[in-house]
Parts: sequence; structure tokens; C-alpha cells
Amino acid sequence: MRRRTFPRLTRLETLLESKRGKLLPLPPRLARLYGRLRMPSKRPYVFTNFASTVDGVVSLNVEGHKSGGDISGFSAEDRMVMGILRATADAIVIGSGTFEVDRRHLWTPGDIFPRFAPEYRAFREKLGKKGPPLNAVVSGSGNLDLSLPLFSSGKVPALVVTTPEGEKRLRKQRVPASVRIRAVRGKGRISARAVLTTVLRESPGRSILVEGGPTLIAAFYAEGLMDEQFLTLSPQLAGRGIPDQRVSLVMGKTFAPQRPLWGTLADLRRGSSHLFLRYAFP
Repeated sequence: MRRRTFPRLTRLETLLESKRGKLLPLPPRLARLYGRLRMPSKRPYVFTNFASTVDGVVSLNVEGHKSGGDISGFSAEDRMVMGILRATADAIVIGSGTFEVDRRHLWTPGDIFPRFAPEYRAFREKLGKKGPPLNAVVSGSGNLDLSLPLFSSGKVPALVVTTPEGEKRLRKQRVPASVRIRAVRGKGRISARAVLTTVLRESPGRSILVEGGPTLIAAFYAEGLMDEQFLTLSPQLAGRGIPDQRVSLVMGKTFAPQRPLWGTLADLRRGSSHLFLRYAFP
């Protein structure tokens, strides 16, 4: 199957930019490509980032084609922005389903776009952040292989947020020194509030990036914990079958019409035919 190719990395055109938040010191090369970046001083500040097709699909949910790259067309601009957002984060929260899509990935700025790894490191240093962000994987079952690079490489500080049963399962393996396991008590699915509280106890900062998946993001929205949504709108129509197994941005929770969630458009940029949107939620 042919994949549409897009032009090489281009400078983003700023179409709308709010003045809310503190101006961050992007290194010159990133500043030329992205423009100005502001982030709220609110603590904790929780935000998420996803790519979506025009018809609202964030994952094709087909073996070998479940990643965001299949949605964005492997856009260089999208990867550049993802790296910038990861660089601002003190911790990155990853659902177990998202983790399983790319089990050898590290959730660091440089891992998503190695070309800019030096700039991302310099940016974090200017922000007073030492080392890579905490990688926090949420898994109620604890069915994770701790020999995978995120846990075993020692390149990132790793946290597993799980249940008491999940912790028992995990501790049957050799637990690397860089991995912390924290069990959350309670019935059923781990709440977003419990995830956030646990991550904030382990992270030295207060800027939390949630990279999904859609059910985890839905929980953060449902519990009123999500401050901002960064969304790359890709010029692709994915289509849906009937019935359909494809995944949208938020899954497992419904809001409208009983309790709709309305955001405010805070930023809009264009890179080739991709739109980079940013919505603030109360």
C-alpha cells in the first residue's frame, strides 16, 4: 500500500497565537521552525498531544499500522512538535495499550526526532530540567515485560502505576534499579486522579504530558484533570467500516449532550497541509 509522502521539514506558519502563559526559551533552530511557545504557569499543568485524521481517527487499529505515524503520514513537523512538547514535560504518562504499539520506544524528546536531540537537551537545560522526563506506564494488570528498553536500558527514569495484583505480577520479574512500581488501591480501573497523584509524588516537577491512549485521555477529561489538548490535524481520510474498530481521540467515555466539554482555541499553526491546533479546557 502506497503511503503519501509530504515535503521535508518546513517552518510552521503561525495563524493564531494567544498571549497566555510564560514564553519559553526555545533554542534558535527550534524557534525558527516552531515560532514562540508559551506554557501556563499553573501547577500541576496536564496536557496531551495526538494526531488525528480529518474524519477523527487517531489509530487505524490494524496490525503493523497502529502508530500515530500512520495517521500523520510520518510528518516531520509533527515529530518536531512532539519532541518540543516532550522536552517541556517533567513526566510523560503512557497507557499500556500505547506502550504495546511500540515496545522498544523511549518516551523522550530525542527518541521521537533524533535530529533535534541536542536542541531538545539544551531546551530542557534552560528550563532547569535534568535528564529525560519520567516515563510513567499505567497498567492495572501489571502484564509488562520489564526487560524491554524503557525499563531495562537505564536511559530513562521509569514508573509503573498499577494495582496490588499487578504489582505482585511485576515483582516476579527482576525489577531494574531505574524502575519504580507503585500500586494504587481501589476497585476496577485505576482513576486518572490516582495516576496523577502517584506521578506527582515521583516526579520532581509539575508539567505532565499524557500520551494516551484514548481511554486514559478520556479518564483525564472525565475527571476534569486535562488543561490543554495539542492536536495535529492530518490531511488524511481514513474511513470507517460498519461496525468499526478504529480509534478516536477519546474512547470509553461520553460527554455530549449531557455534559459536553468545550475547549477554547488557543493556538493554530500550519505546516504544509497539516494543522497544529491547541485547545484550552477549563
